[in-house]
Amino acid sequence: MRVRTLDSRQPAFDAEFAELVAVDTAVDREIERVAAAIVDDVKARGDAALLEYTNRFDRMRATSVATLEIPQREMQDALDALPAEQRVALETAARRIRAYHERQVATTWTYTEDDGTELGQRVNALDSAGLYVPGGLAAYPSSLLMNALPAHVAGVRDIVMVVPTPDGTRNPLVLAAAALAGVSRAFAIGGAQAVAALAYGTETVPAVDKIVGPGNAYVAAAKRRVFGVVGIDMIAGPSEILVICDGRTDPDWIAMDLFSQAEHDELAQAILLTPDAAFIERVQASIGRLLPTMPRRAIIERSLANRGALILTRDLEEACAIADRIAPEHLEISTDDPERWAAKIRHAGALFLGRHSSEALGDYCAGPNHVLPTARTARFSSPLGVYDFQKRTSLIRVSEAGAQTLGRVASTLARGEQLPAHAASAEYRLKPR
Repeated sequence: MRVRTLDSRQPAFDAEFAELVAVDTAVDREIERVAAAIVDDVKARGDAALLEYTNRFDRMRATSVATLEIPQREMQDALDALPAEQRVALETAARRIRAYHERQVATTWTYTEDDGTELGQRVNALDSAGLYVPGGLAAYPSSLLMNALPAHVAGVRDIVMVVPTPDGTRNPLVLAAAALAGVSRAFAIGGAQAVAALAYGTETVPAVDKIVGPGNAYVAAAKRRVFGVVGIDMIAGPSEILVICDGRTDPDWIAMDLFSQAEHDELAQAILLTPDAAFIERVQASIGRLLPTMPRRAIIERSLANRGALILTRDLEEACAIADRIAPEHLEISTDDPERWAAKIRHAGALFLGRHSSEALGDYCAGPNHVLPTARTARFSSPLGVYDFQKRTSLIRVSEAGAQTLGRVASTLARGEQLPAHAASAEYRLKPR
């Protein structure tokens, strides 16, 4: 196949580019309706509704929600039974992810003003977090590590995992990852019903303070529905990769990097930006030669046909400007002196600098979190991290002297807002002049 090519120097480029990167924010009303009905039913009927939906959607024959809880012993046994190579890989990834996130921990701080007034913030971990782990068409132990380990590092006391197990099949690698990541409790449930159970609690499943982790459209709709009752991480869209290349990287590497995200689903987006027209042809040739070797060829081909592009730019400076307009989830800068070009990027979920920094390493074991903002939300949001599992409380201890100064300021502003009780509250602490 040939991936579409765009040329930033052509008059039609802006219109073609806008169509390429347009984000469909329309919500499927039927999915929203079904998810809302499930959420409301689980809220009302608890375990009974949760059991009913789990048996129906996952083709289970469970007799109670209690039988759907996955014991700690089963998770540890799964870890112990892993083939040596898998266990070493999982432990290496977990160790690197933990080490990276340990550097993110926010701390309590205070400062004291000249009059003795003390101000600051206190940082505490959330009491509990719910971790949604996909388990339908594919299982993602890497996602479990990326969600659970920051919570564990933050000091979250209770980490509750939910994972669908269609036909009762439990993925041993996911269970092993749960043992490594410090999951407190785990349930073989999924879908909108699992999100509702975590948000409102049932007779068996505990309510949590925040729900994190990716899922299908029904899971995303349910997360929207319960937001406000609990916190959520984000509503993730299809995966994205953008590669800026100077034309000196092996084109096979670039083609495979584009494949790595295109293989997620047909709505994923993979784009190359380069000022080298000959390199675009070399990448096209690599795509044509390598695509037939891919087990997920059909998905990759549809993804590249739907949303992929190879874009010729005037220079690397313009490539960076276009990248900022896209605000991609993953941005590879495959050039000499990548730091120079990275300094020009303001909006990206994760930056991969240099020719050897493949995005796939970030997905599994580099260390930074792979839960990243998509659909241009990198303009205002950040990767999942320890800070998502911590909260801040302001500290205010006003001295007697401070109350004299601040009281008069507060009184003046409160009366300007016509809130006399506010003003009086501050004035009662003033000494007569």
